[in-house]
Amino acid sequence: MTRTVFDWRLSADEWREDDLLRRPEDGQRYELVDSSLHVTPPAGFGHHELADEIRLALRAAAPPGWRVIREIGLRVPAGNLIPDLTVLRPDAPADDLWADPAQVALVVEVESPGSRRHDRFTKPALYAEAGIESYWRIERIDLGPAAHLYQRAKIGHYELVGSVGPADRFRVELPFAVTVTPADWTA
Repeated sequence: MTRTVFDWRLSADEWREDDLLRRPEDGQRYELVDSSLHVTPPAGFGHHELADEIRLALRAAAPPGWRVIREIGLRVPAGNLIPDLTVLRPDAPADDLWADPAQVALVVEVESPGSRRHDRFTKPALYAEAGIESYWRIERIDLGPAAHLYQRAKIGHYELVGSVGPADRFRVELPFAVTVTPADWTA
């Protein structure tokens, strides 16, 4: 088996967006937070299937022109992140490499063992700082998926709007009207 060796040296004194473009396409998720490189291992099949089901539910509820995209790059003030799902406003460009937070109405993170703390603590703070109005964190529990739905408060952090268990339903109005029904998301 041939192993490819990558040059992991910094191009400057800190990690920058340009450095991400030189990372290998090896299934790992490379993100920047405060000039630090965060590497997350690939998620399992169940993670991707759950993200796909949520994407389908959001797309079905989305008004014309809104887009729900998997794993796109997002610029935030402290770096570059890759949410599991991103809901783009109708005025977002059709094909950018990195989305601007002003173009984003909602980000969704599906927790995995390798991303749990990042999805619960680091990312919500960065998304809120960037001005993204809604954040959903999806937790996989024994009974099925549970959704924790947050809205950005005026003072710049997220407030919990509701937690929706596997057998519950909850209607939200942002970024558009959608009924969150985790039981419909097979994981």
